[in-house]
Amino acid sequence: MSDKAESQSNPLDTIKWLVVVALVGGLVYFNSAYGEISPLYRALAAVVVIAASLAVAATTTKGSAFFAFAKDARIEVRKVVWPERQEVVRLTLIILAATALVGVLLYFIDMLIVWAVGLITGIGA
Repeated sequence: MSDKAESQSNPLDTIKWLVVVALVGGLVYFNSAYGEISPLYRALAAVVVIAASLAVAATTTKGSAFFAFAKDARIEVRKVVWPERQEVVRLTLIILAATALVGVLLYFIDMLIVWAVGLITGIGA
């Protein structure tokens, strides 16, 4: 990595990551300690805590870089030209046929090797 990338770290990032870990750890503790509370309320609390954790993590240097990467990846996925269903089915059948052919060839090669070894060693089946 370059020195510029290493020096861009914010000193508050460590505290923010500790807050994220504390929030997630608290969620795990709450979920296990208060099992008698309705699962609906625990799920809602989990959604709120995870959203808060993501919001705090997004304000860190690494978090903002990750979200920028995710945004760029989403843009790139939209640029992909996905194959038509007919092409996918055709290519899948070609791959299945090629796999079956290679399997049969390997079976016959194995039989040939077993026969040759049996012939050489005198152990025949």
